[in-house]
Amino acid sequence: MLELAILGFLYEQPLHGYELKRRVAHLTGHVRPIADGTLYPAIKRLERAGWLERRTEPGSRAAPRHTLTLTEPGREELRRRLREADETDISDENRWFTVLAFLRHLASPAEQAEVLRRRLTFLEEPSSFFYEGEQPLGAETFEDPFRQGLLRIARATSQAELSWLDETLKELDASL
Repeated sequence: MLELAILGFLYEQPLHGYELKRRVAHLTGHVRPIADGTLYPAIKRLERAGWLERRTEPGSRAAPRHTLTLTEPGREELRRRLREADETDISDENRWFTVLAFLRHLASPAEQAEVLRRRLTFLEEPSSFFYEGEQPLGAETFEDPFRQGLLRIARATSQAELSWLDETLKELDASL
């Protein structure tokens, strides 16, 4: 998820490390702050792979600043990761939001639709946070208002996403 976010933001424009960290943190939310000890090793891995370049510029104060730029192989790597988003990228909400944030960088509506259809398939499977054996339990099975709330919120979120997916897939299919 972190590498995908780095590639995605740099696909849009060159950034300094601090600005990149800020954007990634905003995308992933306050639950998952990005530590320097996590971000900078990821940047170094991407740089070693040839997917980004670092340019040193004079800083506004004494220290020089490093501007990160995506290379053409890095642009292709982002597109590959979007096309080939794995099961965890499709099923984990935070990872899915990262995929969704950059899915527009796949130029082909057919490729975009393929990724959205995989998410749709995942959402159409019966699921819950709570099960009795293999059977998912719905909000109506609990007297606990907190579990009811959790399940009602999750259901409303899924219904909103299903509606959006339906609309968006129709638009993408119409553009083919």
